[in-house]
Formats: sequence, C-alpha cells, structure tokens
Amino acid sequence: MKAIIMAGGEGSRLRPLTCGRPKPMVPVLNKPIMSHIIALLQEHGFNDIGVTLQYMPEAIRDHFGDGAEHDVNLHYFVEDSPLGTAGSVKNAAAFLDETFMVISGDALTDLELSRAVEFHKEQGAIATLVLTRVDCPLEYGVVITAEDGRVTQFLEKPGWGEVFSDTVNTGIYVLEPEALDYFAPGQKFDFSKDLFPLLLREKKPLYGLVLPGYWCDIGNLQQYLEAHQDILSNKVKIKMPGKEVAPQVWLEEGASIDGSAIVKGPVVIGANSQIGDGAVIEPYSLLGSGCLIQRGASIKRSVIWDNVFVGKGAALRGAVVGSRVQVQARAGIYEGAVVGEDSIIRESSQLKPDVKLWPHKLVEPGTTVHRSIIWGTASPKKIFGFEGISGLVNVEITPEKAVRLGAAFGSVNGPASRISISSDSYTASTMIKEALISGVQSVGAKVLDLGDSITPESRYAVRALDCDGGIHVKVSPHTRDKLVLVFMNSRGGNISRAIERKVENALAREDFPRSEADRLHPPKIVSDIYHQYTAATCAGQNGESIRRAGFKLLLSYDQSNLAAYVNNLRDKLGFAVEDFSLTGVKGFCSWDLCQEALPALSEAVIESGADMGAILEPNADRLVLIDEKGRVIQDNLFTALISLIILKGQVGSVVVPVTAPMVIESLAEQYRGKVVRTKSAIQDFLDKVLTQEAAPEGISQFFLHFDALSALVNILDCLAEHKIKLSELVDEIPLFFMDSQDVAVPWETKGKVIRCLVQDPPASRFETLDGIKIYHPDGWALVLPDPDEPVCRVFSEGSTMEIAESLTDMYIKKINEIAGSKSG
Repeated sequence: MKAIIMAGGEGSRLRPLTCGRPKPMVPVLNKPIMSHIIALLQEHGFNDIGVTLQYMPEAIRDHFGDGAEHDVNLHYFVEDSPLGTAGSVKNAAAFLDETFMVISGDALTDLELSRAVEFHKEQGAIATLVLTRVDCPLEYGVVITAEDGRVTQFLEKPGWGEVFSDTVNTGIYVLEPEALDYFAPGQKFDFSKDLFPLLLREKKPLYGLVLPGYWCDIGNLQQYLEAHQDILSNKVKIKMPGKEVAPQVWLEEGASIDGSAIVKGPVVIGANSQIGDGAVIEPYSLLGSGCLIQRGASIKRSVIWDNVFVGKGAALRGAVVGSRVQVQARAGIYEGAVVGEDSIIRESSQLKPDVKLWPHKLVEPGTTVHRSIIWGTASPKKIFGFEGISGLVNVEITPEKAVRLGAAFGSVNGPASRISISSDSYTASTMIKEALISGVQSVGAKVLDLGDSITPESRYAVRALDCDGGIHVKVSPHTRDKLVLVFMNSRGGNISRAIERKVENALAREDFPRSEADRLHPPKIVSDIYHQYTAATCAGQNGESIRRAGFKLLLSYDQSNLAAYVNNLRDKLGFAVEDFSLTGVKGFCSWDLCQEALPALSEAVIESGADMGAILEPNADRLVLIDEKGRVIQDNLFTALISLIILKGQVGSVVVPVTAPMVIESLAEQYRGKVVRTKSAIQDFLDKVLTQEAAPEGISQFFLHFDALSALVNILDCLAEHKIKLSELVDEIPLFFMDSQDVAVPWETKGKVIRCLVQDPPASRFETLDGIKIYHPDGWALVLPDPDEPVCRVFSEGSTMEIAESLTDMYIKKINEIAGSKSG
C-alpha cells in the first residue's frame, strides 16, 4: 500500500527546538519524530511512501535517503511555496494511483492504521478521516459522524461556545486518488478547511472512524515534554531503545552508569552517554547519545538531546536541552525552560521556569535569566581568563578549537614567527598540544615542539630559544578534567591584554592567512631543553655549600610531571628527598587535596626531622613550604619570604602584587630596597618582574615567583649561605594580619560598586592601581572585581586580626548596600 507523509512543517511553536531543523526532524525517544511514523506505516503494510517537503527539505532527504534502512521505499515531493495540506499531497498526484493514506510527519501515535483502510473500503468512501477523542478540543478540528460513520458536521479549531463534540480530526486520512480532482494543481488548498467541507456539501461519501489508542499532535513545547512522559509511562505502543538493565531503565549501546550514581526509572540513557559518580537521574528523564553527566549532577523529568554536557552539581528540572549544550557546574534549569542547541550555561547560572534560549546563546557565570533570549551568540567576547584560556577537556577545550587557537596565535605573531609549544605529561594535554601545533603551522609560523614540559621550563625555553611566543598546555591544578592554555610573549611572560584581544578578534573572524603547502614548516623537536633548564636552575647557586648543608626535604609532588626534575636537582645539588604521598591518592592530586594534606605533612616533617617540607603544584607553578617546626608558609607569608630573600640578595627593588602585606615595605626599608607594587593579574605582575629583572649575578625574581623548583633551590641556597634554618628566616618577617573574602556581585553592578567607593570613600586616602585600595589608620582594605566570575574580592590587613576581619566585614556590607540599591 501507498502512503503520504506530510513533512513540510516549520514547527514555529516548537522554537527554539526547531531553529535550524524542520519539525519532523525533532527527536522523540532519540529518533526524529518522522522515524516513528515510518515505523508505524511499515508495521501496517505501507512500504511505498511519498514524503511532501517544503521547509528545509534537504535535512529530511539527507537523513532518510531512499528509506532502505527502514525497509520502505521513500519518494520525495518538494513544494517551492506552501500549497496547504491538500495542495502538497496533490503535488505528488502522479505517485498516487491507488487508495492511499495521508499522515502527518510530526505527530506521535500508535493507532491501528490498517483498520482505517479496511473501514474505508467497506464503506466505499472517497475519504475517511481517522478520529480520536481528546479532553480539550479547542486546538483541533471537531467532527460529528452518524452511526454508520458518515461525517455530518465539523468545525476547525472552535471556541468553547462552539464545541459540539470531543471527537477530533487526527490529520490521518485514507483517500481515493479522485479526491484530489476537486481542485487544480498548484492551488493552495487545505484538507480540513477546503476539501472536506467541499466533499460534505456535494454529499460525497465522506466518513470518519474513531480509533482507540494513543495520538499526540506535538504542537508545542509542553506537548513535546508530555509526549516523552507518556512514552516512559507506557501509554504509547512503541519500541523502547537499548536494553532494560533495571526496572524501566533502558540503556542504549555504549552507555555507562557509575556505581555510585542513582538512576530511577522510567529513564532512557542514549548510546555512549556517561553518568558520573554521585549523579542522580530521576524518573521521566531521557538522555540522548554522547551525553556526559558529571559528579553530583541531578536531572528530573527532563529531555536532553545528543552530546550534552552537564557539569558537577548542576540541576535540571522539567527542562528540554538541545544538542551540544554545555550546562556547567552548579547551573540550574527549571520547569518548562528550553535551551537551544550549542548554547553555553556557565557556572552557577540559573534559567527560571519557562525561559527559552535560542541556539548559540551564552549565559555568563552566576547570571539568573528571567526572560527568553532570542538574539546574540555563544561566542564570548573575552575568552582569556586569569591565566590564559581554560576549560573542560573535550567540552570547552576541544582539538578543533585548539587548531583555531593555534592559527589565531600564529597569525597574530606573523608568518615568520617562532613559536614554542609544550604540554605536561597528561594525555589530554598532549592531544591539545598536537592540535595547537597544526594550527600554528597552518599560518606559516615555525613551531618548536618542546614535548613534555612544565610551565617554568616553557617560559625559560621561549627566552633561551629566541622565540616570539609560546604556548604551554597543562592540566588544571584543581581538577584533571580541565585544561589551561598559557600563552607567552617573547620574554616568557603571559601575553598582554592587547595581544589577548588580537587573538580573540582573529579567532572571531577566522580569516587566518593560511600558508601555501610549499611554505609550511615541519615542527622542530627540541629534546635538550630539559637539561638546559635544570642547568639554568642551578646556575648561580653555591652547589657545594648546599651539598655540605646536607638538607633533608620531605616533598609532595606530581610524580608523572615532576619526578625527573626533582631527581635531577637532587643529584646536582646533593640534598636528600623523601617523597610524601597522600593516603589513598594515586596519580593526579588536586591542589585542594594537597591543601587538606598540609597538617599531615607538617606532622611528618617534625617526626622525620626534615629541614623542610614542600608541596609543588603539578606544573611547578606554585610552592607551599613547611619549616622544620611544622609551620606552613604559603600565600602572603610565602610572598613576604620571597621578598626577604630577594632583598637579602641586595637587589634594588622587589616586585609584589597590590594584595601583598605592608610588612614588605618594612623589610625593604631595613635592607635599603624599594617595593614596586603591581596589579594582581599574572600578566601585569610578570611584566613588571621582567622589567625589573636582576643582573646575572643577582637573584631572579622571575624564577622565585613563578618557578617552584627554582624558588626551592634559591631558598636552600639562602639557608646554606647564611647557615640558618627555614624557621629562622621566616622569623625575620614581622607579624602581619590579613583577611580576605568573596562577595557575589552581578556583572552589571561591578562598575557601580567601584564608582561609588571612589566617589564616596570611607577614608580620605585611597588608590586605584587595581580595584580600589582604601587606607585606614590601623590597616587597609582592597576591593577587587574578579575578571572571570560575578564576584568582588575583598582583601584587608590590620594591626590585629580583629581589625583585619572588621575591615573585610565593613566593605562586604558596603558592597552589598551599593549592589542592592537601585539609585546611582
């Protein structure tokens, strides 16, 4: 038998789900709606099927092809302009040479179609309407039939005052070819508004048949969600995908659920999707293929399309989420909200109930969205953060994006430039490094491949190898599933904001000057930079005095990244190293876990009689020390210690960020030095350090501040030279008391906060080098807007801890008052 599927619908009421796809291609149960219609037709013996197309016809034709995968023959008929339901079917008249069925390609049903054909033939009808009964008939064509099924009256989409039946037209018809002879080809003509009233007036055999079963016209977003809930409630006779691995929990091929995750049926989890540890999937949820649901995320009564990322602690409630959407950590999407494809919902953002996000939208961190967003894109103007570009592996930082970033950075530096590229030893970092190399090569720049490296070695290599810039890829110290791409200038410092903007603009335009094949340069493998770097680290140190001192160190560090460097320095300088491993931790250890282990390390240092303990960040960017008495030296105290060592080395000036304690000025006065304060951003700090770089015989502030290994060696050298213990060196630093706290401030209010504090400062003396720093008689407070998050950071220092804390509290209260006021 033959059938016609009407598949020309645009589906405007289903937007944003139908932005970029015709309505029959909207997925239901992880397949286009039309797939279920084809399966139903095939089940009832309809193997020769015509498909009428009008909106985005290629999307349907490319997906279904000739129908062989569904064991049917598909024929396509495209309208150049809308012809109405009947007009579109008449467009396929040459194909329709026998009794045929007409069915919509965007409804969900399990009705007995063959029963309708039997009835049609029994009655000798020219047209038979398949009918069903609904609770609310206002959106449908209402039909009255006689006892024999002959249609006596109908009305298209009545008001309540006009309703005379709950029996409605499903849009499924059985027709004889001559039914199409009542209007001309190319004429805009509708079945329910034009053809059937005409046949009724002319008293032609027009019949209706009420069929039991399920039918849903998925006309709006609420019906779309309800259709999935009906499927999962077993109200529709439809083949469930995958395998039922637990009561009403269906897993498609390749899907996996962590042992600690909680999944309560009815639920469908698409092919190759991963449910992380502690994630919760509540009933009536459906996940498409390739989704990644991270630790602690919670999904309830939601429909998620393909390749969606749901970050740690995120919550979805009664939502529909399009393909390739990123719902980042702690974000929330609530009842009736719909997120279009390729959108990004950043950390801690919220989409309130019934909000619609059109495709390619970006919601900034911490934002609460109350109204639908139609315009704009998901391309943030600013992609550089505090330390280069960071993002989740294969979600925000993908090989494709890395290629484009490499091309953008290479084009900004120019085709004659030399760019060093390196990564740490983790697989994800290496993958992205290789993609960056391809991108830089493509614009004609010369690549120096440093292989596995660490950040300070990469910074050193840029200078030592006379490069114009460099990129180092590293795992985030906080979590292994995040990467950081550090972009460097010719001095090894972070690139300036001006260069960042040029890279961002080049990336946005994507008009990279690609080089011809014969002008491409193969990457040059640099294999000896490791030896150069470790030699440079030891240069200027009194190795013999360090060896004689016989230092014993208790170290906690990333073995895969740093073992070779630690062992090399140990052998060169003759200090003893005992590894301190965190209990139960194998491989990567986050910086947060390391911080939690500090008390245990302090205790171990005392018990072992070590001269000091230390924790090194995985890429040797940062160092925390513990003296032989178990005292922890980090953050501001570590900055003061480094400043003291620099000043003892009789270097004229010491560079510190604006957040550093005032005791450094006291130390500088004692050693006849000078303090240079900079903005807190890494590029500003690094730039100033490099500008103030010491003579070769002096101590390099660059190495001390930004190289944990060099800092460790310099500290050992200082202790050996002065024949003192680390605790004695720390005791030279006067006591200071500092406090800090973050306060949530919406992006749009940050400027107002700083403006109001500048216009009406709580004290007469203030400076605006970075944020606003206000001086009080017994201390100071700094209010600093964060560049990456919707917060302001408050730093304070006082003559006592109570004063420091009271200053912090005072400014947090003031910020909340300013941010909460509507005036100004």
